[in-house]
Amino acid sequence: MLRRISRRLTGRRRTLEADRQLGYVLAFVAGAINAGGFLAVQRYTSHMTGIVSSIADEIALGETRLLLFGAGAVLAFLLGAVCSTVLINFSRRRRMHSEYALPLVLEASLLLVFGLVGARAGHHGAWVITGLVMVLSFMMGLQNAVITKLSNAVIRTTHVTGIITDIGIQLGRMVYWNAPSRSGVPKVQADLGRLRTLTVLFISFFVGGVSGAFGFAHFGYIATLPLALLLITLASLPTWDDLMVYLRVRKR
Repeated sequence: MLRRISRRLTGRRRTLEADRQLGYVLAFVAGAINAGGFLAVQRYTSHMTGIVSSIADEIALGETRLLLFGAGAVLAFLLGAVCSTVLINFSRRRRMHSEYALPLVLEASLLLVFGLVGARAGHHGAWVITGLVMVLSFMMGLQNAVITKLSNAVIRTTHVTGIITDIGIQLGRMVYWNAPSRSGVPKVQADLGRLRTLTVLFISFFVGGVSGAFGFAHFGYIATLPLALLLITLASLPTWDDLMVYLRVRKR
């Protein structure tokens, strides 16, 4: 059962339903990392809108240190997306099973690093906090690029602004009254399947946020462990399949 789920959600062969289900899981993880990470470093790192706005404020106020802090977070998010794209295209050109699994394995590894370093360093030192923010931002860029490429930009998981906007669009179509028309203009209709997907993504992010905040508040950095194990479990079998292929080729 677990083997089938792992290969279906993170393997090379994709279906629309698998894309949606992986999106729900990653939205949960992003919500947990974002909310739990805030309790750790006092910064939200899953979306860049607020950080870019804070950079603009800091330029106006002359807060050079905070400006560099925000710019570093944006750069880390960008590099995460770059890294994810490189890994996916590298795997795709070699027809590897772990095309989408490798970035998730890397994200899980970085999540463990974040938990271990944070637990040992605590909240001491501005450089430690800055480094932890960079790690979180890199992970979010990494994850967002995975689901964006996987779903052809249909599904996003690290922020909910676009999700709520799209929910509003579908609700607007749902309540629109189609007056009789003689011009043959098609009726305005909501895409109920799309609305359901968006709603579950929103709920997944919210539940993940509550879980992440609760876990960190009560258990500290060890709360990152279940999230890392979840990602590793999902991505393990496609990665294992590629490792077995590599070993067989080496033996020949």
